[in-house]
Amino acid sequence: MTGRTSLWGGRFEGGPAEALARLSVSVHFDWRLAPYDLQSSKAHARVLHRAGLLTEDELARMLGALDQLAVEVADGTFRPRVEDEDVHTALERGLLERLGHLGGKLRAGRSRNDQVATDLRLYLRDHARLVVDRLAELEEALVQQAELHVDTPAPGMTHLQHAQPVLFAHQLLAHVQAFARDVQRLRDWDVRAGISPLGSGALAGSSLSVDPVASAAELGFTAAAANSMDAVSDRDFVAEFLFAAALLGVHLSRLGEEVVLWNSTEFGWVTLDDAFSTGSSIMPQKKNPDIAELARGKAGRLIGHVTGSLAMLKGLPLTYDRDMQEAQEPCFDAVETLLLVLPAMAGMIATMTVHAEVLEASAPTGFALATDVAELLVKNGVAFRDAHEAVGHLVVWCTVNGKELHEATDAELAHVSEHLTPDVRSVLDVRGAIAARDGHGGTAPVRVLEQLEAVRLEVAGHRSWAAGS
Repeated sequence: MTGRTSLWGGRFEGGPAEALARLSVSVHFDWRLAPYDLQSSKAHARVLHRAGLLTEDELARMLGALDQLAVEVADGTFRPRVEDEDVHTALERGLLERLGHLGGKLRAGRSRNDQVATDLRLYLRDHARLVVDRLAELEEALVQQAELHVDTPAPGMTHLQHAQPVLFAHQLLAHVQAFARDVQRLRDWDVRAGISPLGSGALAGSSLSVDPVASAAELGFTAAAANSMDAVSDRDFVAEFLFAAALLGVHLSRLGEEVVLWNSTEFGWVTLDDAFSTGSSIMPQKKNPDIAELARGKAGRLIGHVTGSLAMLKGLPLTYDRDMQEAQEPCFDAVETLLLVLPAMAGMIATMTVHAEVLEASAPTGFALATDVAELLVKNGVAFRDAHEAVGHLVVWCTVNGKELHEATDAELAHVSEHLTPDVRSVLDVRGAIAARDGHGGTAPVRVLEQLEAVRLEVAGHRSWAAGS
């Protein structure tokens, strides 16, 4: 069969203007949906057969042609042409080339409106699991580093200033907790995305005896849409996926920022492996944390996709409007961005060398044990307000005299405050301070080991969900 294939030309006496055709075409990006369009087409063919609109022989020939197209799409033998408007047009052309008049029967009872909504849901549900699988690799890399550093004290910071000592493992696992929420968010999103629009037609359903419930079950959806108008106009699943992707991007950016700092000469906490660093075109000594920096940069891109999609949707009347074509490219880009960044981040974390001795030496600096002194005074019966004031004066005295807290003599302590008795030295120990924080969620070794065990199980669950189980 030759000539231009169109899904809508019967009412028109002339073809579209070149400017319209160029604006309208989407096949250069929606071709990614081809495997999912073929999958939903097979389900629709079976629905048409059950409705008596395809004979047994016609169904067999239809399914055979769709299977053949799927193979040729996968190996690149069948490709869209310049004149194909979108993925649906291209695949109908392929079907007509193989089946002739019979290929045209598949269009009965469905519209591009419910077709694209179905395809995009299938694509995102499939690729959300790929994203989670790559994210689990990063979680595992962080867990492995944490296992190596369950006994490594480090400076815990607020406002990027030394605050209280923590275990470095505790800080690494804090990032795992954020990524675990990202997985939970995607799994929760998948429940709402698991509703099939197929069978809703253009907006009102079909007078043909198609069965949306049957096609939903075949495609792995949990249910068919309850309202055909909502089904074709709903892009909540797009906006919500893009938000989940953007928040994951933000978490990657925060980890990336910490790695940039840790890798700096000023911090000196880690050294990145050569395979996950780059150099300078002019300065031969440079070794740059480009992966971490690119993760920061990509977060802005992902955030932009959310805002753009919400702005596109905010004023659309029911039901389908062509504006919704703009929902697709942000989805494709978000998926591809995450699938690029996540493996690189996982490799960078897995191979970085942590300088435990630098971390431990830095842990008590900046008067990081001041809170422990104040809390000891509270245990001795001093009101926290007075304890806070006394230790604050001690910090000022140490700053003026160029000393750390533990270097003050008994007489000097007493001079600063009557509450600062010699027993405060019992808490001026980094490991003791860390071990004392043994409440739920604290940084004490016993709690960090418990957290590690729980996280290992949770990440294994992420892998399982990603695998479809």
